[in-house]
Amino acid sequence: MSQTPVFDALRDALLTERPVALATVVEGPHLGAKLLVEPGAPAIGSLGDVDLDRVVARDALGELESGLTSVRHYGPHGEARADGVAVFVESFARAPHMIIFGAVDFTAALAKVAKVLGYRVTVCDARAVFATVARFPMADEVVSEWPDRYLARVGETLGPRDAVCVLTHDAKFDVPAIIGALDTGVGYLGAMGSRGTHAKRVARLREEGVGDAELGRVMAPIGLDIGSRTPEETAVAVCAEIIALRTGRIGAGPLRDGTGPIH
Repeated sequence: MSQTPVFDALRDALLTERPVALATVVEGPHLGAKLLVEPGAPAIGSLGDVDLDRVVARDALGELESGLTSVRHYGPHGEARADGVAVFVESFARAPHMIIFGAVDFTAALAKVAKVLGYRVTVCDARAVFATVARFPMADEVVSEWPDRYLARVGETLGPRDAVCVLTHDAKFDVPAIIGALDTGVGYLGAMGSRGTHAKRVARLREEGVGDAELGRVMAPIGLDIGSRTPEETAVAVCAEIIALRTGRIGAGPLRDGTGPIH
């Protein structure tokens, strides 16, 4: 089977920055066969079996959503817990999105560290005098808008790899921002402030009908406890917490004190 349609579709997706995953048989029948999957679109190509195509397409979309690249094993017709066919799934995911609410002193430092980690960064603040490109040239987007209105527009695009960081310290901004973020599928939601500030924030959120399960999604005070003081150190602590939450390593200590694999 010609692979030209697969490669043409892959090229077009990359040029237009659409997320796609390319599945390739690397062991078993139909070696080298390829299947390209894209959310909301029919798969292109084939791995040589209709049932295998269906199962791999489903799994590849899951890998793409998490931004993962891996080798998965199946039976010749897509059977689980079999190893007759090995399929390399390569994800071409969009850059994860970090939305920072609050044009404050810590925002510039967090935006810089997030860019190093490959995030597309948006700074959003309802106060136009503070939300300027001149103050945050490292951000990909600077928006002067109320947090809940902005999230109403972009919330459907947020997924497990994305992050919302609320740095405002002001209930009239951070409460709508948190409530708006809780209505999305964002993987990380953190809010800055002291424990006292967060206790008052929680009370306000409860008044707005936010329950315990939703409150459990809010990482506040934001960041890992590494003794950070400066904006730059705080930015490192926040990004470290995002990584730890995504990888399931929240609460882990120094690598020196562990016994398991480090990756």
